Amino acid sequence: MLFTSLLFIFFSGNSLFSVPIFLFLFSLSFLIRYEEITELKIPNINKPGSRFIKESFDYIMAVILFIILLPVLLLVAFAVLINMGWPVLYSQHRIGQNGKMFRLYKFRTMNKAKSKVSVSASELERISKLGHFLRKSKIDELPELMNIIRGDMSFVGTRPDVPGYADKLSGDDRIILDLKPGLTGPASLKYVNEEELLSKVENPIKYNDEVIFPDKVRINKAYMKNWSFWLDIKIIIYTVLRKQLKDEFLK
Repeated sequence: MLFTSLLFIFFSGNSLFSVPIFLFLFSLSFLIRYEEITELKIPNINKPGSRFIKESFDYIMAVILFIILLPVLLLVAFAVLINMGWPVLYSQHRIGQNGKMFRLYKFRTMNKAKSKVSVSASELERISKLGHFLRKSKIDELPELMNIIRGDMSFVGTRPDVPGYADKLSGDDRIILDLKPGLTGPASLKYVNEEELLSKVENPIKYNDEVIFPDKVRINKAYMKNWSFWLDIKIIIYTVLRKQLKDEFLK
């Protein structure tokens, strides 16, 4: 692996991405070798080298995917512009690593409110047909690649909550704030149909606060305890295939 990485540097010349890719491949080779020695027992997220591997993968893959998907991003942006007007992106403050706020970017899925009074009264009614498609397919979340490149987010982690929910965390539960929020995550996969689930209960906010949120915290703590590079890859594959994740996956 190291020899392959050196060959890549030699033949790629002064490419902007050659150095970070080399560092990633070198660290990955170390991890693979470590696994062979320890019978596939990978260190958790808080052990040396784990975060470097995770963050290197995030940056390199986000840059590559952003370049590959740029035509799709431009096409979706144009469709949003025609369907809902300007702006094409929606941004909102979310809680990031160590409780710091950052601005999350998504494609817009709602039409503009006709008046300030109707903003909260008819949010669901304001979602356009295109918006429903973007939400269901998760295409509206593609601009979050920019958040990953900027270092605000990771591919896999806890989903970034709006301000307020982090304040409910106490004791050992606050450990999940040590991670960067993710584009996807184990809790997101278990509750892949969360909106549908909440629509069936009498009090969605209460059910989310008392049932779903505590369960997500439990799952995310288990993810941190059992973290491995390969677990992240599996979660990404499950996300692409839109497969629901069971608790046994983390055991």
